[in-house]
Amino acid sequence: MGIFKFMTPEIIFGINSLSQIGESMLRLGAKKVFIVSDPGIVNTGWVELAIQYLEDCKLNYCLWAGATPNPKDYEVEKGVDAYRESGCNAVIGIGGGSAIDAAKAIALLATNGGTIHQYEGVDLITRPLPPMVMVPTTAGSGAEVSQFSIIVDSKRKVKMTIISKSLIPDIAIIDPQTLMTKDARLTANTGMDALTHAIESYISLAATPLTEEYSLQAIRLITKYLRPSVASQHNREAKEAMAMASLQAGIAFSNAILGAVHAMSHQLGGLLDLPHGEVNATLLPYVLEYNLISSPEKYKNIAAAFGENVNGLSLTEAARLAIKAVKELASDIGIPNSLSNVNLKEEQLDFLSHNAVHDACMITNPRDMEASDVKMLFRKALGSEC
Repeated sequence: MGIFKFMTPEIIFGINSLSQIGESMLRLGAKKVFIVSDPGIVNTGWVELAIQYLEDCKLNYCLWAGATPNPKDYEVEKGVDAYRESGCNAVIGIGGGSAIDAAKAIALLATNGGTIHQYEGVDLITRPLPPMVMVPTTAGSGAEVSQFSIIVDSKRKVKMTIISKSLIPDIAIIDPQTLMTKDARLTANTGMDALTHAIESYISLAATPLTEEYSLQAIRLITKYLRPSVASQHNREAKEAMAMASLQAGIAFSNAILGAVHAMSHQLGGLLDLPHGEVNATLLPYVLEYNLISSPEKYKNIAAAFGENVNGLSLTEAARLAIKAVKELASDIGIPNSLSNVNLKEEQLDFLSHNAVHDACMITNPRDMEASDVKMLFRKALGSEC
């Protein structure tokens, strides 16, 4: 089994758990709180509600809502300037993965200095971060429990992967009611992001017995509840289950890391500013086909977690049912099955493929990949290669 480590923040889960945000910040020694969010989340009212709970605990705050999808380096710099001017000593992130990643990056630079580009890679953070509480409002990114922050280098048009246990928040508050203000497309995209986390962490070279259990349980929940969650904003049972699935997948991938799907989607997101979850969902079947020979037994287990009947089948036949189940789920919730509509050009593939093989997530992909392999998968996803 070998030696492995397993890290999570304190987790507060459940309907109306957002009410714990003020008390949580007090326990961490906060005096004035810097809230990182985005305009869309502010408009839903969740930030306003969080502020009420902070005020109930006599906590001062400063709201910065400058995060955008696929947060950029220059946005983080503006956030750091605002943090330093505010006199805050703690950070809250409220939103999807983008807002939470931005919150982590702001906290990182607030105490470590320099530019965010200096921390691209693994374990380059040397000084403690301010106390952090993260509140996800989507069921997908898992950023509230992860040791990742993904920030776009706007000059290189590349997503930088920053990995450090210092980025794991002190407290994660997961309130499923926040999912009830998300439309069907965002619910689908983020749900498939969670599924990608669960599958990639399960077949990752760094998977452990602990992460594997979280990964498989996340797959079971997503299989059962993502379709009804997409179908209705107000299905409380589905929202709670998807919040739990996202949390479990987040814990799994934070500890086991990911694979080629994320290594490739990071490049597309950096270059074309595309929705991360949708890109993951589109790429996932193509990468699963490529990785199949590396982990057929695990693919069989994934198929079983989807509810597929694997009895009496050969290992390869059972393994292929996992890919079939992923494709059917994606199709049912409206995920595109190719990249043909994202304005990706053939001449951009060499750039994307070269960067993908150097992405930190590629290290734990279960099958070796060279740039030519990545380019082949991009071309298949574009529909330009059968």
